[in-house]
Amino acid sequence: MEKKRVLITICGRAGSKGFKNKNLKIFDGQPLSYYSLSAAELFMQQHPEIDVDLCLNTDSDLLIDVITKKYPEVTVIERPEELCGDIVPKMMVYQHSLREMEKRTDSRYDYLIDLDITSPLRQKGDVSGAYEVKEQRPDLDLVFSVAPARRTPYMNMAKLAGDHVERVIDHHFTARQQTPTVYDLNASIYVFERRFLVENETGFLWDGKCGIYQMFDTGIIDIDSEEDYQLMEAIAHYLYSAYPDFGAIQQNIRK
Repeated sequence: MEKKRVLITICGRAGSKGFKNKNLKIFDGQPLSYYSLSAAELFMQQHPEIDVDLCLNTDSDLLIDVITKKYPEVTVIERPEELCGDIVPKMMVYQHSLREMEKRTDSRYDYLIDLDITSPLRQKGDVSGAYEVKEQRPDLDLVFSVAPARRTPYMNMAKLAGDHVERVIDHHFTARQQTPTVYDLNASIYVFERRFLVENETGFLWDGKCGIYQMFDTGIIDIDSEEDYQLMEAIAHYLYSAYPDFGAIQQNIRK
């Protein structure tokens, strides 16, 4: 049987308006990007039956230097200026990565897995878990990681509507127990079917048939501010001591 081929992407722009140079931050003693690369390496160890390539898509020379210093096998794809804007759909970056890597390797991938730089707290089996959900569901175009929502838009959220607020979703539920189950998308892991990336022209994830992989909720906070960063480090210290599978990612980072 022919081996499956997977492209794992690490994507990060230079600078950040919300949190300056967040992709270059040191997190608990290691560059933030190393946690995603460590998770990718553990996935490769867990799946020797899969051919995996790693690529970095960026316009940051500093990020290139940080990553290739410890992970020289990572292929660097320089992000063109038209893909560096604040409102560019990230799916366009994934599509660019896929096209460039298939040109360079003269082959086709079955899946693209993206690991977000600003989500360092994963358990060692999370990437494999998301991949396996996609493998078991060939009808899905993509699988992304989620955590149970602490608030529901049916009961705990409101939106501005002129001079007053309204329900986010029009409904007549009177108790939370009546509402559909909802999740927070934590942006940590995406597993894409190649065909969906090749055919999509809108950059809109929800144009595909989506599935989920549920992660441990306390471990996920998007690092978009100095406060997020400090809180995530405090949470990390707790998780490393209480849950060895979180510590395994940090311990696997190359010395």
